[in-house]
Order: sequence, then structure tokens, then C-alpha cells
Amino acid sequence: MDFRFVLLWTDALFFVLLALGLVTIVYVRRSQPLRAAWRKVGSRATGMATATILLAFLAIGLADSLHYRPALPAATVNGGEAPADSREAAYSSEVLSALDALLAPLRTRLEKTYSAPLAGELYARETVELPDGEQTRIHPRLTYGAAHLDDPETERGQDIAARLGNGAAAAFGLWLVAALAVTALLARRRRRGWAEATSALVRGETVLAWRAALVTLGAILLVAGAAVALGSHYHVFGTDKVGQDVLYLSLKSVRTALIIGTLTTLVMLPFAVALGIMAGYLGGWVDDVIQYLYTVLNAIPGVLLIAAAVLMMQVVIDTNPQWFATAAERADARLLALCLILGITSWTGLCRLLRGETLKLRELDYVHAARAFGVGTAAILRRHIMPNVMHIVMIALVMDFSGLVLAEAVLSYVGIGVDPGTISFGTMINMARAELAREPMVWWSLLAAFAFMFVLVLSANLFADVVRDAFDPRRG
Repeated sequence: MDFRFVLLWTDALFFVLLALGLVTIVYVRRSQPLRAAWRKVGSRATGMATATILLAFLAIGLADSLHYRPALPAATVNGGEAPADSREAAYSSEVLSALDALLAPLRTRLEKTYSAPLAGELYARETVELPDGEQTRIHPRLTYGAAHLDDPETERGQDIAARLGNGAAAAFGLWLVAALAVTALLARRRRRGWAEATSALVRGETVLAWRAALVTLGAILLVAGAAVALGSHYHVFGTDKVGQDVLYLSLKSVRTALIIGTLTTLVMLPFAVALGIMAGYLGGWVDDVIQYLYTVLNAIPGVLLIAAAVLMMQVVIDTNPQWFATAAERADARLLALCLILGITSWTGLCRLLRGETLKLRELDYVHAARAFGVGTAAILRRHIMPNVMHIVMIALVMDFSGLVLAEAVLSYVGIGVDPGTISFGTMINMARAELAREPMVWWSLLAAFAFMFVLVLSANLFADVVRDAFDPRRG
């Protein structure tokens, strides 16, 4: 398959964040205190379980960040294919991703309109004409959902059960491979036999909570196996108003949530850390200026400030269409602008926390001793202040990630979030607003968005609690 690789701005920044994460891992491995702190995170079942879930979401987001434009069919001359030397490669204006390629059956199988989860017919009745000339209202069969069944009413239950069994068997096979790999790793590190390593893994007596990670991985594989087994012949979460598969929309929304949560944090972090520590340690007029700055920002209603900034950016985008070659680049520009705006307006909370903690730390004995021995301000901030506020930074980052994911949903719901062409949890919830008011009620779009957001946000919050406990120096 011929294609042209496309690198969007958010893709590039997302890859930069991943590279920074890899560099951080290398740095942590070389630092004994950091390695000990992260070992505490890994030793708790909650930490390993939630990390496994977050890595699964990260894998989905990474696959959806590898964008390309597929090649168009070769031009024809008089009904035949043009000579190779006269053809120029032409690429579609539609930008797809690796996740779109993996989910091609879900993306391309469009129904006429709404259908319930695992249904074989449309959700609403339509008037059809019978062979004898009379008219009646029925639920028409779907074009793709349960199309392989002659009588969905009688055959669907047995078919679903059989496919769930196949999905569970495939999931167990993959889980078994992962379990054997972990057991081999434990046996190698412990320099003991497989039987002893397996026994320690089953009893949960390993340094890291591998048992919790494997149990969580098993649950993820079971869900994924069921979705794959059923998704090839059914719409697992039903379809929306224009017949799109809701499971596909939910998986595509994961990248938007990750981009909003991570890139906004990248924008916010330098402001919050630098200004918060400077205000707390230097005091005086520096403290007054920084306090005045974030007090003024907090005095402006956040939604109004974000709305004004987003609308101004939208005007810039609309008046300069020549900047964007495709609709995807245009939508990506608005997503990037939203990340910048949220980052600039959301640093004040962490800044205030760091200022308060630094005010306390600068009065401790070891800081006074360092100052008495002539240690410079920069060295004191780097050696004595920063390490003792990092637990606040870590917990705030993960907690802010959860808040930003929810903020995107709220902003898109009120129409000032991502571009309408961008698939996100917010746009799904916004569309579900009208669906809940119709009769019969369409509930599955809202439920799917809520379920994915709930798992993502809950995992991030629980992981944040574990990180806080591990990095807080007062907890030993």
C-alpha cells in the first residue's frame, strides 16, 4: 500500500513527550533515590494495575498518532491504466492513522442510522411496502451488523456466545505468553528455578506487584478479545445518527484525551514550577508580582477566558486557510491551540501550592546552613528545594491530567472545545445530548464515552495517589 507519512503538530509534540519519558526512565535507573521511589510505586498492587491500564490507553493513543495519506488509484487513459512514466503520485486529502488501518472494518462499515449494541436491525421503525401492496412499520435489517445470520432473533444469542468463547480463548493465549515472559524474567533475576519463580508470582511475593499487573492485563485482554471477536460481525456499542460505529468513535477519542492531558501539562509545568519556587524562596517584590499575576488570572472566570482565547484562535484559523493542506491539519491546529490556552490558564493552582511549600522549606535548618556557608541561590533551589517539592509536582501533574480530560469534555459540550471534525469524548457527549431527548432514547453513545472516560480518569487518579505516597519524603 502506497502512502505519504503525515506529521501533525500534536503528533510531533506527543513523540517529544514520549522521548522525554524514555530519557526520564534512563535517568531514574541511574539515580538510587528515584529508583527506590518508583520501586515503591511498583511494589503496590494499585500502582502496577493502574499503570497497566494507562499503558494500554497510551498504546491506543500512539497508534492513532501515526498519520498518513493513502495514495489515490492510478489515473486511467481511454479506459486503461496510464503509462508508468506519465503517472504522478496523487494522495488522498483524507488523513488516516495506524489505528484507522487496524480498525478499518469498524470505520468503513456505515449503517443508515442508529442501531443498538449487538443489534441486527435499525433502532427506529421505518415504513415499508409489503408484496400485497399494504404498508407496515418494521425495524429494517442492518447492512453489516449481524448480516451473516439468517434469523438474528433466534441465532444471535448462540452466535455471540460462540464468538465470546473464541475471543476468551485468544485472550488467554496472549495472557499465557505474557505470564511466561514475566516468570522467565523473575527466574532469571532471582537465579532460581521456574517452579520457585511461579510460586512467588502466584503468592504475590515479588518485589514488584507483577501478580496485579497480570490480573489487570488479563482483564484488558478479555475485553479486547471480546471486542475483536464481536466487532467483526456486530456493532458492539451500536451506531450513532449517521451510522458510525460507537466503539470506533470511543477508541479514536482516546488520543484526543491524551493529547489534551499531556501537552497541556507540558505547557503548564514550566510556569508553575519556576514561578512558584521563586515566589516562595525569594519573597519580597518577586513574590508580590507573581501573586498579583495569578490572582488576576484566577479572578477571571476560567470558561470565559478559555472561550475568548479559543474564539480568537478560530478567527485566525478561518482567515488563513492557506496554512492547512488538509482538514486534519486544520483540526489539529485548533487542538494545539486549545492545549496552549488550557496550559496558560491552568498553572496557577500548582504555582500556589509550590509557593506555600517553598515558604516552609526555606525556613528549615539545612537551608539556613547552606545559606550560611555561602551556597548560591540557584544551588539551594536545585539541591534542597526542588527535590522536596517534586512529590507535589508529580501528584499535581497526574491529577491535572484527569481534570484536563474532563475539561475537554465540558468545553466541547458547550461548543468551545476541539474542532467539530475531531473525535473526542466531549463531541460524543455533545451529540448524545440530543439523542437522550428523542423517543426511543439513544443511550449507548453516552454510556460508551462515560465508560472510557471513567476508566481513564479513575486509573490516573489512583496512580496519582500511589505516586504521592512514594514521593512524599514525610512518608518515609
